[in-house]
Amino acid sequence: MSIDEILRKMVEVGASDVHLRVPSQPVFRIDGALIVQEDFPKMGMAEMEAAFEYVTSPEQREEFYKERELDFAYSVSGLARFRVNAMQQRGTISMAFRVVPFKILTIDELSLPQICKQLILKPRGMILITGPTGSGKSTTMAAMIDYLNETKACNIITIEDPIEYLHRNKKSLIAQRDLGDDTKSFNAALVHSLRQDPDVIVIGEMRDIDTMSIAIRAAETGHLVLGTLHTRDATQTVDRIIDMFPSAQQAQIRMQVSQSIEGILSQALLPKDNGKGRAAAFEIMLANSAVRNLIRDGRTYELPNVIQLNNKDGMITLDQSLAELVADGMVSKEEALSKSSNPERLEKILQFKAGGGYTPRGR
Repeated sequence: MSIDEILRKMVEVGASDVHLRVPSQPVFRIDGALIVQEDFPKMGMAEMEAAFEYVTSPEQREEFYKERELDFAYSVSGLARFRVNAMQQRGTISMAFRVVPFKILTIDELSLPQICKQLILKPRGMILITGPTGSGKSTTMAAMIDYLNETKACNIITIEDPIEYLHRNKKSLIAQRDLGDDTKSFNAALVHSLRQDPDVIVIGEMRDIDTMSIAIRAAETGHLVLGTLHTRDATQTVDRIIDMFPSAQQAQIRMQVSQSIEGILSQALLPKDNGKGRAAAFEIMLANSAVRNLIRDGRTYELPNVIQLNNKDGMITLDQSLAELVADGMVSKEEALSKSSNPERLEKILQFKAGGGYTPRGR
């Protein structure tokens, strides 16, 4: 059994991830569910070490044996790229592969909200794509970058860990930097990227206070900054940013974020009720004067109300989006409630819709 055989089967059956652990058979994640692959034998320690050596370079192995974990990318010619994480557990190597197709799907092909096209063409400011792990943030971000690349001449610099989707120059000039191979840290890469005359800076993940500080400053000084966070909705996203900083700085950060933010797109993937594929729910917050005032004044708990009242401008709450999926018969009520940050509020929206009320789609 070769690792490439496992990865080919993974792509063939439409799995998003494969988990390899000792002493287990490969486990695929298909439409959100973990499925043991009975066609493959269990992997022992020797097989796992051979697979790890096959997909890594000597430099990567040296880093892994020093740090006991490693993020990297692996490609199979003619098949796909894979984002890989290796870790040590119970004295053995464990690996998880996530498929990253060679082809970047468009905003329309992915059925993303059309507001994504307007947001990515903003001349400056900060756009955040948020959601839990596995919710499709990287795919959405790649589609938006590709749309910009097709539409406008810009100098785009991405900082990723690792590089997932490969972009080629179209109308824009694109440089992609890999954490580890091309730069030592997100914040160091950000500082130096500002000296490369960028129009757009893409940050794979805003992990720490230094990265966030430089990103906010870059957005304030005339750059468009695109980044991701592991947060469920707009309110949690803004609160997470503010909470990164010491309390003495938070008033200033609230002011800076209120001025620099252009939009927050939060997304979640849910298994379809028919068992075939997954459906996406989105929260869209656009920075109008009311949103900016609430962020500046620390009243983020009021953001859902403002979003709900501005459906006509393209905004929609995550709960409204989830309610639409339930009403359309796409997902079950139970799945929708599990993805909501406020299940009680979602219950009220569902009751309203069931009683003949209408919630605008905001798309």
